Amino acid sequence: MSTAVSVTAAPPASAGREQAPLLLARVVVAVVWAVAVVVLAPGVGPVAAVLLALYPLADVVLVGLEARRSGTTARVGLVANAALSTVAAAALAVAATHDVPSVLRVWGAWAVLAGLGQAVVALSRRRVRRGQWPLVVSGGLSCVVGVAFVVMATGPAPVLAPVAGYALAGAAFALVGLLRLRRARA
Repeated sequence: MSTAVSVTAAPPASAGREQAPLLLARVVVAVVWAVAVVVLAPGVGPVAAVLLALYPLADVVLVGLEARRSGTTARVGLVANAALSTVAAAALAVAATHDVPSVLRVWGAWAVLAGLGQAVVALSRRRVRRGQWPLVVSGGLSCVVGVAFVVMATGPAPVLAPVAGYALAGAAFALVGLLRLRRARA
């Protein structure tokens, strides 16, 4: 869900061509990453540290690509999102060497802050790009789920699987965006 790649209802043809690969990349990265986390890193340790750092780093790359073609106002939000994801990658790698609750707290904080940033980017674009509501909804859900992760960290037996679910939800939002772009071009 922490994606700043926007979903537009009626983009110019060039914007749709530029966005489609970013959205498809988000879907593929999130699905592959979620499966890897569930299969290879059900708990903390070196493998989990690497995998947990990779997801926000992929976000940095994809947000960076989006920022290159965005307007100035949106670019500021996207650059802030990339910086936040860079910090999250480092913090998640460190947290994964401690315990699952530490990972959930860091992931939760990242989800809340990234969700707020995502909503701000979407709202800043609403006058130049129609159809920003999926990005606003995704940002809001990211905030809610982020708080839920922090709460989960205090539970009796916290596990990492919910972060894989978070990534899959982000993939679903990106897939919706991809389908909307395809329909808008038809």
